[in-house]
Amino acid sequence: MVPWQVLLPEPFLAESGAEPAPLSHVFSRQSRFSAGLFRFSGRGPRRGGAELLCCRYESAGMEGSRPGHKAQSHIFITPASAPSEATAYQYAPCVRVSLCAETLPLADQFFVRPPFLNDDLDLETAVSSTRPQLVEFLSHRPKWLLTTAQRFLPGMALSGLDGSTNHREEVSALLDLLEKAGPGTWKQFAQHLCMECDLPLDLEISLISAAGEGILSQKQEACADMSARSSVLKGFARRRHRSSSVSDKDAKQQRLDSAEKYRHLLINSVHQRYGSRRAAGAAAQKQTQPLAFNQAFVNLVIRQSKASRLKERTDKPREDVAGAPEPEECADTAVKVSDLFRNVVSSGMTKVIFLFGKPGTGKTMLMRRICQKWAEGVLPQFLFTFLFEFRQLNLLKRKLTLEELLFDLFLQPEDSPDAVFQYLLENAWHTLIIFDGLDEFAANMDVSSSSKGGPTLTSHMSISQLFVDLCHGKLLPGCTVLVTSRPKRLPDFLFNTVDLLAEIMGFDHEKVEEYVSHYFHQHSFKEQAIAHLKNNTKLLSMCLIPALCYVVCICLEYLLLKHQTNVELPQTMTQFYIKMLLIFINKQQAEHLTAGGEVTQLNCNRKAILGLCDLALKGLEDKKLVFYVGDIPEHVKEFASLHGLLTVFEVKTNGARTEPGYAFVHLSLQEFFAALCLMISERVDKNYLRKMFSLKSRWTSKNEAKTEFMESFHIFLSGLSSKECRTFLMLLAGQDEAWVQDKQDAILQSLKKLSATHLTGPKVIELCHCTFETQDLKVAQHIGSLLNFKYEFKNFRLTPLDMSALVFVINSGQDLTHLGFAGCLMDIDCLEVLSGCKNVECLSFRSRKCGDDFAAALSKSLRGMGSLKKLELTGGSITAEGMTQLVQASSQCLQLEEINLQDNRVRELQVKRVVDLLSRMEKLKKIDLSNNNLSLNAVLLLAKEVIVCQNTAELRVRKDTVIIYFSDPAGKVPRSLDSKWEESEEHPTPTRHVKLCLKDRSLSSQHAKEIVAILQSCPCLSEVDLSGNKLGDEGCSCLLESLPQLSISKQLDLSENRLSVNGICHLLKSVNTCQKMMEVQVSLCHKTAVLRFTEDREFATPAPRLEPVFSTDDQEYGEENQTPIAPQKIRLTDSRFQASDLEKLCAVLKECSNVSELDLSNNSLGDEGLLQLFQFLPNLRILSSLKFDDNQISLNSVFFLAQSLSTLEHIKTMNLSLGHLQGVHLTFWERIRVRSTNRWRSNFLVHPRHIENGRCFCLRNCRVGPEDVTRLCQLLAQCPQLTEIDLSGNSLSDQSIERLLSFLPHLCHLTLLSIRNNRFSPRCTILLVNSINLCERIRMVEVRSSENAFLHLGPSMLCQKTSCRLTDCAIGPGQMDELCRVLEQHGRLAEVDLSRNMLGDEGLQCLLNHLHQVPVTCSLNLSCNWISQDGVLHLINAFATSGNITEVQVKLFLKATLIIRLTSRDDPRKILSLAKCNFQPEHLEKLCLLLEKCTGLMEYISSNNNVTLQAAERLLHSLRKNLGPLKISIEEPWVCEESVMNLLELAIQACGNITEITICKDKTLFQLDVRFPQCLEKVESVISRLNLYKPGIQHACFYQRVCEKCAQLQELSLSHVELSSDEAEMIVRILLPLPELKKFGLTSSSIMPTGVDYLITGLQNCHAIEELNLGHMNLSSAAIPKLVLGLHGMPSLKRLILNHNSIGDDGCSRLTEALRNMHYMEEINLSYNKIGDPGLVNLAAVLLEMQNLKRIDLSGNSLSPAGGEKLMEALACCTHIEELLLSSNGFGDRTAVKLALCLPRMANLRILHLQNNNIGPAGGMELARALVACGLLEEISLSENDLGEGSICALSERLPCFEHLRKIDLKLCGITDDASRLLCHGFRQCTSMEEIILSWNALGDGGAQELASALPGMEKLKMLDLEKNCIGACGATKLAEELAKCPEIQFIRLWDNPVPSGLAEDLTSQDPRLCFSFY
Repeated sequence: MVPWQVLLPEPFLAESGAEPAPLSHVFSRQSRFSAGLFRFSGRGPRRGGAELLCCRYESAGMEGSRPGHKAQSHIFITPASAPSEATAYQYAPCVRVSLCAETLPLADQFFVRPPFLNDDLDLETAVSSTRPQLVEFLSHRPKWLLTTAQRFLPGMALSGLDGSTNHREEVSALLDLLEKAGPGTWKQFAQHLCMECDLPLDLEISLISAAGEGILSQKQEACADMSARSSVLKGFARRRHRSSSVSDKDAKQQRLDSAEKYRHLLINSVHQRYGSRRAAGAAAQKQTQPLAFNQAFVNLVIRQSKASRLKERTDKPREDVAGAPEPEECADTAVKVSDLFRNVVSSGMTKVIFLFGKPGTGKTMLMRRICQKWAEGVLPQFLFTFLFEFRQLNLLKRKLTLEELLFDLFLQPEDSPDAVFQYLLENAWHTLIIFDGLDEFAANMDVSSSSKGGPTLTSHMSISQLFVDLCHGKLLPGCTVLVTSRPKRLPDFLFNTVDLLAEIMGFDHEKVEEYVSHYFHQHSFKEQAIAHLKNNTKLLSMCLIPALCYVVCICLEYLLLKHQTNVELPQTMTQFYIKMLLIFINKQQAEHLTAGGEVTQLNCNRKAILGLCDLALKGLEDKKLVFYVGDIPEHVKEFASLHGLLTVFEVKTNGARTEPGYAFVHLSLQEFFAALCLMISERVDKNYLRKMFSLKSRWTSKNEAKTEFMESFHIFLSGLSSKECRTFLMLLAGQDEAWVQDKQDAILQSLKKLSATHLTGPKVIELCHCTFETQDLKVAQHIGSLLNFKYEFKNFRLTPLDMSALVFVINSGQDLTHLGFAGCLMDIDCLEVLSGCKNVECLSFRSRKCGDDFAAALSKSLRGMGSLKKLELTGGSITAEGMTQLVQASSQCLQLEEINLQDNRVRELQVKRVVDLLSRMEKLKKIDLSNNNLSLNAVLLLAKEVIVCQNTAELRVRKDTVIIYFSDPAGKVPRSLDSKWEESEEHPTPTRHVKLCLKDRSLSSQHAKEIVAILQSCPCLSEVDLSGNKLGDEGCSCLLESLPQLSISKQLDLSENRLSVNGICHLLKSVNTCQKMMEVQVSLCHKTAVLRFTEDREFATPAPRLEPVFSTDDQEYGEENQTPIAPQKIRLTDSRFQASDLEKLCAVLKECSNVSELDLSNNSLGDEGLLQLFQFLPNLRILSSLKFDDNQISLNSVFFLAQSLSTLEHIKTMNLSLGHLQGVHLTFWERIRVRSTNRWRSNFLVHPRHIENGRCFCLRNCRVGPEDVTRLCQLLAQCPQLTEIDLSGNSLSDQSIERLLSFLPHLCHLTLLSIRNNRFSPRCTILLVNSINLCERIRMVEVRSSENAFLHLGPSMLCQKTSCRLTDCAIGPGQMDELCRVLEQHGRLAEVDLSRNMLGDEGLQCLLNHLHQVPVTCSLNLSCNWISQDGVLHLINAFATSGNITEVQVKLFLKATLIIRLTSRDDPRKILSLAKCNFQPEHLEKLCLLLEKCTGLMEYISSNNNVTLQAAERLLHSLRKNLGPLKISIEEPWVCEESVMNLLELAIQACGNITEITICKDKTLFQLDVRFPQCLEKVESVISRLNLYKPGIQHACFYQRVCEKCAQLQELSLSHVELSSDEAEMIVRILLPLPELKKFGLTSSSIMPTGVDYLITGLQNCHAIEELNLGHMNLSSAAIPKLVLGLHGMPSLKRLILNHNSIGDDGCSRLTEALRNMHYMEEINLSYNKIGDPGLVNLAAVLLEMQNLKRIDLSGNSLSPAGGEKLMEALACCTHIEELLLSSNGFGDRTAVKLALCLPRMANLRILHLQNNNIGPAGGMELARALVACGLLEEISLSENDLGEGSICALSERLPCFEHLRKIDLKLCGITDDASRLLCHGFRQCTSMEEIILSWNALGDGGAQELASALPGMEKLKMLDLEKNCIGACGATKLAEELAKCPEIQFIRLWDNPVPSGLAEDLTSQDPRLCFSFY
């Protein structure tokens, strides 16, 4: 008989007894069998490592045979890989089956292939598959192989291989030679090898199968007898008999027999544990074991994943992973269980399979099912299978060897364990080891604890070490390790070890239906149960988890049996578990119980349930899942076993010793009871409950578990907090409702707090599950509102159950939200759940797994999402068909605004259909089809359809980017594609602007006509972008020719289209042909070509001019047909034209007569190009700007351009630079067209506009010599109206500058000569100064840092003064003589500034020697010149003796200052100020002697000069004069230390009569005003008053002296002093009654309360007082009545200053009583006194009568708009008011409007302060309009008010009305660049402006440039504050440039602006007046 060899796919796991599936079979020749069935009928004996399985083949009929003939055959199975020719099963593991035909017809036997009839291809495959294992085996026997190879290869010399040290290479080389020798030689060698060597069994089988057995020929084997069907086994026996000795044979046979015996023992054990026997036993106990989980097994859904994603799932459990979703090749694929083991081959490499799944998905059941099916022979590639559960391994504390793990913990061999273990080691690849529940392993899984350097088989290791080494292949290499876990944990060592990663998904809808059908197959209501689940989406989502599906079935079965008509199932998982518990309890009753019966049963079993809850919680806390008998109380064990809540099993702890172990049938059940324990236990308080309830990460590190057994624990806790569970909890806890509700509220509060924390995507889903379990809508609404911005999920799987919980929370919220899924795995069933989500505004998916099926399913869900505005489905696999379906569904969503379908597989669009659908979506704004590989034809077709769609706004195509934008409908026109562009009078064309971008799409000239047709179809194009294509000159020319027929209103971009010079010429010609052309921008280097147009409206109304410009053509036909031409700009830059191109360009440019701006920069045109350009420049009649930068011009062109200033009168400015970057920029005056009287000439002639501001010539960065300067000046002297020359950075020598200065008299109109960045020698500096003697028009010579020089010139008026400023020029004593001689020649000097030089005492002395020869009135500044104290004394000597020195100011150290003021005539009035001179005693003595000679001194100021109290007395004696007043000020530290009495003693030491005493201790100031000569005649009347006061004898002399010296005292001011009672009394009794006292001030001083009262009482005697200042004295309302009494005695009082006190409303009201009678009052200062509206109303009533009031200050009070209105009404009567200070109040717009009404009556107002008054745009506008009535205003402050741009503009327009305005403060008013132009225009008109404050606004570079342009026109401006704005480098540079033209400006503040620090330093070094620092 000839056996057949067929290939059968490995059977999938199926139920025993189920109908067999048809199995195809593959033959090497054509099979004549029709479809048949193989049915396994039994198992034969095992012999020699092989096994006979009995099977019969039942055919449905064969060709040439009897109908219905059935053949029964035996099958011999040997595992092997599927051959390559079996293409039908190339992805499925196969087994090789030899089928012996016993009763088949001979005709059929003829076509059967013998098992060992191998062709060369089979041999090659076999050699290739066994090669690695064969090399490994023979590498240990190299000599034997060499000897054997010489026998089979006798003609080859192999001796050279004998010396090789690498045995593997030697063996590989010999095997190559044997293989090349031919198939026959190789087969003989293989047969010999099997005979002689003890090979591993799998290697023997492979070699025998490929080479044939023994020396039998194929024919002999084919003709063998039928009994020879076991010939293979006999062959093995013959080989073993020949190849081994008797002892080896016996040992191997014993090992084989022991292994075979252990295998059968293992199979029987697995059958007993997991197989049909156990199932039968469980079925018998079904009534008592309801949770046996032995229902009909339904295959689970398994999806293969990639190991690269495993780290994302485990390192951060279910964490979001930022980044792109997985590419398509990483998408999960569905697999069967058999696919997991398809690649198990003998490679010596351990294969690790990792299965993860959520709780309840059936991981443990599947592992047991695999073991069961292996025992049934379904997995024949494995000889041995072991299953270990980590929950049991947790119980082991001792270390084990590998043999102990396999035998002691699973199954011990009956005999010869060593032989069995050795066999396992030799055949490791036939071994499957399963580890179930890695997440339940309690110990740390640390790879560092694994064996180092390779473990030994006898090494004792921990469970974690054994597990790690098995996975790494260090133990049992080649075996297959299968691991399961929840998706929470994976040790790091598995990242690179896992060969196959898959997820157990549980059930899908089909599997649910199948399971339910099996469950209810005995019930009549099976169909009703299935329908009930299908109709309930939430229940169906629960049933996708097998464990929950089982619970649902239990509850459904119970309810259907009880209430078949009306079934109400629980809503949450927690409620299902509660219901299940009640059902299990009630099933013990004979009949179904009522609700009351359930309560009774619950009460009866309450104690057992509480014990079970305690057991569950303690287990979770101790990380314990398996319990021993001693852990469980007996009554709890009986209850749990009775109701199937605990399962029992044997636990091996030590050797063969076993103990019964108990565990909850499922971990989720233990979590349920643990959560229940927390809710009903009296021992658990709310704090512990909150601690246990957390959604934070469950891992403190990668290897250390924290709460790994609590996957569903928090969900059950949330579910138990629902109202529906309250009764159940009350019954179990035995507590009232309040007690239970208190605990439930704690859980709900914790949930709410969690929603406010940072949660990742997976944690949000868990929180949603918890919220759903509560079924509390208020809680869900609260959580939904807080989670509104957290619905972004990335890179984790979502189930329909997850989606249900998420939808519940979202729908509970009140706000619309965004929902995004990136790389998230989800089934299509999730979309059905999502359709019920009502509050989603934006929905986003990004995953390659989203294809057309996904799109179709999503389309069905969109209609239910009524709030959806944005839909994103990106990174998917959607094709054109799927997109069409999606768009069709979206067209029904009228609220949808945006659709994003980026990165899909659309490719070819159904364009017309899609656009038609999109056009009907009223609110659609955008659809994105980018990265869909659309073809060019599809893009053009899309453009054709989109551009005519009436609601399209833009089509943007760039490479793979394709976006369509739609316009806002605005209800004008129906949005339909059918509405074409038809215009009529009744229905005019709506105003639209369409943008079309077809960029980087390889459009060529062939497409030009098609593009033109597309463009012509739309009359409302605004922008067209065709850049980045290949149109070339031909294609672009075609487009340009059609420009007049195209309606493009803004821009056409033809960049990067391979244009040449010819193409550019064509483009420039279009400037003349297209009248709407506004700008052309072309660059060949940058490949830029852009055309810009004016819109029709702009073109019809050109910018206003003196006379409009008309086209030449129109001029010929008179005025009627004259059409205005828009000014055009041509930017032809960076093209580097050749000489041959120049003529073409010039010919074209010559015709462009309407060009206003021409830019030809960076084109290498050279001097020749510039010359040709200027030849046709007159033709460009309206040219305003010409740029010719970087064109390689020479100095000759500079002279040519300078000459053109005189030949071309309309040139305005000329900026030239010949540095590294050349620059040529010319601007032109606007030319006026005058009507011609000659009818034969053009109607208009062009003349340059009147030159108002002159012309400017600038030449920078050009090295010019003296001759060049001479030539240049000669040319410039011929230029009319040249007002400014800038020659900066030209390295001018002394000779060049001398020649330049010699031409100054010939430059009649020059106003400024600037030479910056040019190093000057000292001689050159003198030359520049001497220019004042060369040219009488020079008004100022300024040289800074010997590098920057500025000569300011004015009109020829001899009466004007001249200034010389030579700062930081290193001028020393050596240059002083020459400098003084130069200055002496000029008789009109006003200022000489020599600060920051190096004069020293010698230079100062030289200067002093020449002072008498300078008969002018001027100022000398010698600050920072290294002057010492001796030099200062020399200066004072000259000051005392010289008649022309009137003032000297000296300050040494720290910014030293020395200023001398001269007069042209002798002036006896002199002022001397000395500060920080650090005089020593010898210096002070000399000073006193010098001062004695200075009898004309008017004022002496001494500040911190080291003058002691004794030296001050000496100084006062020295200060004398003949007549007039003398003011003495001394500032020294001892002033604040001396008492008032001592300072008065010092005062009376002065000569003359004292008229003023000022003591200010905070400034350490002691000041006296004395008058000469001394008068004594009026003292007697004063002394007579001393009789009224009798002081002690010791004070009488002092008081008498005071009275004598102060008889003429007019002013007494004390500040920051501490007055004693005696001092206060002395002031009251002696000083205050003095008849001449006019002013008294006591501010910020400390005095006893009694002293204050006494002082205020003493004021009653001050009848001559005109000014009273009691500011900062902390006066309260209580002190005001006494003050009022004092005020009644001051009829002459004019100024009352009480600022910064605490007068309040009451004090203010009382104060008005005194003010009512003071008709001379001119000033009232009540600022910062906490005055409110009541006090203000009383004050306003008094103000009505104060006609002389000039100044009032009420700043910083608590005034409201109502009080402000009353005040304004009163102030309207004060017509003489000059200063109105109302800052920092709360007046607002109401008061501002009222003030605006009153301002016309305040014609004398000079100062107005309204800062920080909450004035807005309305009030600001009214104030701006009304201020024009106050023509005398000098100062305005509106800072810190949000005035608005309109108010600023209104104020700006009225600024020219303020001729006297000196200061304006607009700080923090929100001023932007937009308002700056108008504001600066107003500033220019303010001729008296000295200070402008614009700090803390939003001015940028634009505003700074506007201000800079205005600076030269503001001749009196001294300070500009621009701090804290947004001014950058450009603005700061412009300010610096214009500041050089403004010598009167003292500084510009620019602190805290975004100016680069390096630039700020450079600008400050050029001009120190630019201040970038805070101080």
